[in-house]
Amino acid sequence: MVTDQRLAFVATVCPDGTPNLSPKGTTTVWDDDHIVFAVIRSPATVSNLRRNPSTEINVVDPIVRKGYRFKGVASVLTEGALFERILDFYRAERNLDESRIKIRSFVLVKINEAMPVDSPACDLGQSEEQVREKWQRYFNWLQRNIAATRRNETS
Repeated sequence: MVTDQRLAFVATVCPDGTPNLSPKGTTTVWDDDHIVFAVIRSPATVSNLRRNPSTEINVVDPIVRKGYRFKGVASVLTEGALFERILDFYRAERNLDESRIKIRSFVLVKINEAMPVDSPACDLGQSEEQVREKWQRYFNWLQRNIAATRRNETS
């Protein structure tokens, strides 16, 4: 699921104890125990993780409303052999190259706990297919309305 969805939401703790939630479009599985993401524009995330490496990553399929929560401890990588291996992976597997986009660092998270996230619709007896159909109709409607709004704004 993580490699298919790619978009994850990473929670960190700010210096004042408040939460910081940041979307990450480069999230992937590194190995059986780690999730990694590229840092492109996330100074608060990196700063928070350097101060307090505890984090939670949520990856949810927006159509079926199912996913996972991963709690773990992060390491910020800015150089070294592991940084280079991860960079090579992103270049080869994700076609993400520093010549096109500035990768500032990578965050490698050692996963300590993984828990499923399920839609309350499942509690109501709806099948995954029923949930998928409902939300696919909604996203199709949303896209049509966004396109119509943009057309009206430029008219």
